[in-house]
Amino acid sequence: MKLHFEKGKPLVMGIVNLTPDSFYDGGKYSTLDSILQRVEKLIAEGASIIDIGAVSTRPGASLPDTAEELQRLIPVLQLIKSHFPDTLLSVDTFRSEVAIQAIKEGASIINDISGGTFDDKMFETVTKSDVYYVLMHIQGTPQHMQSNPCYTDVTAEILEFFKKRIQKLNALGYDKIILDPGFGFGKTIEHNYTLLQQLPEFVKTGYPVLAGLSRKSMIYRLLNILPAEALNGTTVLNTIALLNGASLLRVHDVKEAIEAIKLTEMLCTVK
Repeated sequence: MKLHFEKGKPLVMGIVNLTPDSFYDGGKYSTLDSILQRVEKLIAEGASIIDIGAVSTRPGASLPDTAEELQRLIPVLQLIKSHFPDTLLSVDTFRSEVAIQAIKEGASIINDISGGTFDDKMFETVTKSDVYYVLMHIQGTPQHMQSNPCYTDVTAEILEFFKKRIQKLNALGYDKIILDPGFGFGKTIEHNYTLLQQLPEFVKTGYPVLAGLSRKSMIYRLLNILPAEALNGTTVLNTIALLNGASLLRVHDVKEAIEAIKLTEMLCTVK
């Protein structure tokens, strides 16, 4: 199964966290049975892609080493591939060594929060393969990114970052790129809403744009609620992202994201 982006037909990426300390569902999927049930539910609800992460990148999270990340990830990749062989799998990692192993096990997408800045071998790794690459922006590192995010013009600076990273990938003969502005990764709440409002500027690059807004602090802190209570806010922001041209929604809750897509599609087709 190949990844295909069609104008006006956004896709949904369902999240499977294998970490004990993710901000929303850490530790929830700690057995192989619970992981399979989770994947089956996401697919049944309409997810086109399953995104698997074995390292928590919430602010202040401690990072496991490469060996631990692989130990968490590879058996699960193998399990999902054996039960759902036609499902597109994305692996959320910033380590080239992990990406290499994930691609060998059938991953179709490498989702890199650092845009290749944490591991200088990442670009070489993806360009030698046939996978898609999610090029995300982050200011700082997960441990310190929310200490004091600072920009003169957040949209312009991230667009410039993308321009330079895309040029490097293109120079290596590679163009299977998905852009992710990195909501919540080294941004204040105001930065995040500016990026959401100005998402069309990223769409203008011609590359698919991923919106990862699901249950994030830009929702729950603004509304003074818990992440577990942030589904309604997530749907609101996903709808705005869709209206602003997002091609891909990365979410914990697939059913609601699919409904948002269907409703916005209807809105955009009527005259």
